[in-house]
Formats: sequence, C-alpha cells, structure tokens
Amino acid sequence: MLNLLLPLIVSALIVVISGRYIIPKLKEFKFGQTIRNEGPQSHLSKNGTPTMGGVMMILAMVVSTLIFAGVNFSTIILLISMLGFGLVGFLDDYIKVAKKRSLGLTPKQKIVMQVFFAVLIPSVQYFFNPEVTNLIIPFTEKTLNLGILYIPFMAFVMIGTVNAVNLTDGLDGLSSTVTVIVSVFFAVVASMAGFTEMSVFSTSVIGACLGFLVYNKYPAQVFMGDTGSMALGGAVVGMAVLTNSALMIPIVGGIYFAEALSVIIQVISFKTRGKRVFKMAPIHHHFEQCGYKETKVVKLFAIVSTLLLMLGLFAI
Repeated sequence: MLNLLLPLIVSALIVVISGRYIIPKLKEFKFGQTIRNEGPQSHLSKNGTPTMGGVMMILAMVVSTLIFAGVNFSTIILLISMLGFGLVGFLDDYIKVAKKRSLGLTPKQKIVMQVFFAVLIPSVQYFFNPEVTNLIIPFTEKTLNLGILYIPFMAFVMIGTVNAVNLTDGLDGLSSTVTVIVSVFFAVVASMAGFTEMSVFSTSVIGACLGFLVYNKYPAQVFMGDTGSMALGGAVVGMAVLTNSALMIPIVGGIYFAEALSVIIQVISFKTRGKRVFKMAPIHHHFEQCGYKETKVVKLFAIVSTLLLMLGLFAI
C-alpha cells in the first residue's frame, strides 16, 4: 500500500509546489484562455485565466513514475502515450496563446500527429508482446483475440478516447475529477494483476490530478488546456493498452464516452434535421443551460463516474 501511496503523494506535491511558480509565469507570458462567445455566458468571466497548466501535471507524472517505477518497457509505453498526446495538446495550446491563432493546430495537423502516436504505441506492443491482442471482454471470463487487427482497433480507441477526455475538460475540476476515478480503476486492476510499474503510473496520475485540483477547482486559478487534457487522455489509453482492457473504457470512462457521443449526436442532428438534441454540447454544457450550477454538474458527473468505477470492477 505504501508503494502506491508514495507515488501519489509525490506527484500531488510536485503539482502543488510547481504551481506556485508556473502559474505566475503563465500570467506573466499572458498565456490566458480565450472564452468563445458561443459558449455558456457564465463562462465569459473566465476569459484570460491562465491555461497550459497541464505542464505541471506532466512534470509530476513523469518524475513520480521514473522515481518509483524506473525505466522499463511498461513505463516507456505509458510515458510515450502520455507525453506523445500531451505534445499534440501543447503545440495546439502554444499556437493559440503565443501565436494568437485562435484555432491552434489545423484539424489535419492534429489528426496526423494523433494517428502517429495512436499507431506507434499498439504497434510496439504488438510486436514485443503479442498477448496484448487478447482483449478482456467485460462481464465474462473470455478474451477477444484481434490478431493484427489489434493495431487499427487500438488506434481508433486511442484517438477517440484522447479527444473525448479533451471534450470533458470544459468545467472547473471536471476532467481532473473524472480521471482520478478512472485511474483508480486501472490502479486496482494493475495491482490485482501484479503490474507494479503500471500501478505506480496509475497512482502518479491520480496524484497529479488531485494536486491540480488545488488550483483548478471552482473558481479555477488555472486551466490544464489541451496540454493537460490530451496528456490525461494518453495516460488513460496507455493504461488500457497495458492491461488489455480497452473494451472497459466505455464503462469506466462512461463520462468521456457520453461527452463525445453528445457532440456527435448534436452535429449529426443539426446537419440532417436542422435541430439540436441538446441545448448545448458537450453534455456538461447542456446541464448548465438547464440551470445546474457548474459545481453541481461536476459533483453529479463524479458520482456517476464512481458508480461506473464499481460497475467496471464488477465487469472485469
């Protein structure tokens, strides 16, 4: 238990301590978030809040993982996944705030970079550890062997999950809170399976998110930006890859799934019928438009995530 608590504590402390130096620097460099006018009007007051705070989380996850798990095949895969997608988010954020280009990376640039890492990671896993193709089927004791199809399937899962986590980062503390709960699932699974390195990484992710909540809880002093949300997405899919539990993501990551699905439904409905299904998408904004306070939405989603965590543990 101590071996799991130490990475969590160290990771959280790194975020809390580094935040005292990094957040003022973000303000000094005028790396502030630009709030879109078409979003909830209550969010306009957040305009100018420092963003790219995800660098603190990345720093914490890397340092804590290397200290307590060292350099080995598992940690390399996990860190490449987290750092790779985090790099995509960092470049997107940097172009937005430093180059003053509101859309950041072009959609083509973003998807090309995401596809690169989404194909690289499962390919490395496949060629060095062929057993990863046996995916755990929820609620059964069986596995699904995808063979070479594992690579394109996992690439699809990774890109979808990373972007879903990115969409979840729309309310103060929401993405961090949900990812804490999802990471608890992977920490438990890794511990039960004897994956020590991944257990350390999972608790490092938990610690980084908890530390970040010190500054990101409502009202947020800093946003993680795409830097943080995509890094967290990369961390989640990295953990899913190593535990053969990609099919569990729609269950334990049900909030991520709902956020992405709400956007897809909204776009399809508007383009085909000219009507919106939700008052605003992603779905957390729909609840806001229905009159729920931001903090209440975060609490509601946290409760749902906790229930999904328990369902996921039962399913596996």
